[in-house]
Amino acid sequence: MLILLLGLAIFLTNHSVRLAAPGWREGFIAEYGEKTWKLLYSLFAVVGLVLIVYGYGLSRADPVFVWNPPLATRHVAVLFVWLAFILLAAAHIKGNHFKAKLGHPMYAGVKLWAFAHLIANGRLGDILLFGTFLIWAIAGFNICRRRDRLAGVVPPAGNNRQTVITVVAGTVAWALFTFWLHRVLIGVPPIAM
Repeated sequence: MLILLLGLAIFLTNHSVRLAAPGWREGFIAEYGEKTWKLLYSLFAVVGLVLIVYGYGLSRADPVFVWNPPLATRHVAVLFVWLAFILLAAAHIKGNHFKAKLGHPMYAGVKLWAFAHLIANGRLGDILLFGTFLIWAIAGFNICRRRDRLAGVVPPAGNNRQTVITVVAGTVAWALFTFWLHRVLIGVPPIAM
C-alpha cells in the first residue's frame, strides 16, 4: 500500500498546485519559464501515475477485503461512470450546458467516477485509491467554484448543439473504455459479456 499512497501523494499534490498555491506556480513560471513548468509537471504526473498503477496492482495481488459490495452496485457504477465520461468530455468541449451549469465539469466527473468505483469495490486498495480521488475532486470543485464566485466569473452560456456533441463524445469514450479498454488495461470487464 505504501507505493500506492506515494503515487497518490505525488500525483494529486502535483495536480493541486494550481488549487493550493496559484501564486507560487505563477512565480515559478515567471522565473523558470512555462516550458520548464510543463516539463516538471508532466514528469511528476507520470511518476505519480506509474506508482499509482503499480501500487494498485500490488494491492489487487494481495487484497485486503473491507466489505463485499452487492452485485447491483456494479450496474449502478457503470451508469455513474457513463455520466462521469460525459462530464469529462464537457470539460474539453466549449459551449455545452454542463460546463455552463457546473463551471468545472472535470472535477464533477472525477467525483462521480471515484464514487462509482467506491460503491462497486470493497478492497482496501480500492478504498484508498478511489476515496483519495473523491476527496481531492470534492475539494478541487469547491475551491474552484468559490474562487469563481469571488472573482465574479460566470461560465459562458451553453447551447444544445455543443451539449449533444458533448454527450456523444462522452458516450463514445465510455463505450470504448467499458467494452474494451477497461478489460485490457485494468484486467476486469465492467460488464460481463
